[in-house]
Amino acid sequence: MKRGDILTYFKNGRAVVSAETYAIIKTTRACANAFAVIKDDRETTCIIDESKVGAQKYLGFEGDWRMITFDMVLPLSLVGFIASVSGALADAGVNIFAVSAYTTDHVFVKNQKLDIAVKTLEKLGMSVRRL
Repeated sequence: MKRGDILTYFKNGRAVVSAETYAIIKTTRACANAFAVIKDDRETTCIIDESKVGAQKYLGFEGDWRMITFDMVLPLSLVGFIASVSGALADAGVNIFAVSAYTTDHVFVKNQKLDIAVKTLEKLGMSVRRL
C-alpha cells in the first residue's frame, strides 16, 4: 500500500474517544483487568482503566490518559498511518502513548490535551466521537 493512501484513511476515518481514564503502569507482572499488557526483556507495562487499578505495588505509574481508538480496519500493509498521526499531534504539542492491535490502532493522550488532540485529528479529516 502506498503512503498516499493515508489521505483516504483520514478522509473516511473515524476515531472514538473513550469515556474512561487510563493509567500506564510499569510493574513486575501483568495487571488483572488490563486493556493491554506489554512484556519485554526489561519491563512489563500495563494499560488499565484507572477505576480497575488494584492495590498491587508498581514500579511506575502515570494516570489521566484518555484512549483514542481509530475505528477502522487498518491493514498491516498501510505505511505511515501512525507516523502521520503522531507527527500531527506532536506539531500540536500533544504527547502520545501508541498501541497497535492487528487491524486497529490506539493512541493515549493526557486528559488535559484531549481537546487539542481531537481538533488535530479533525483537521486531518477524521470524524471524532466522544463516548
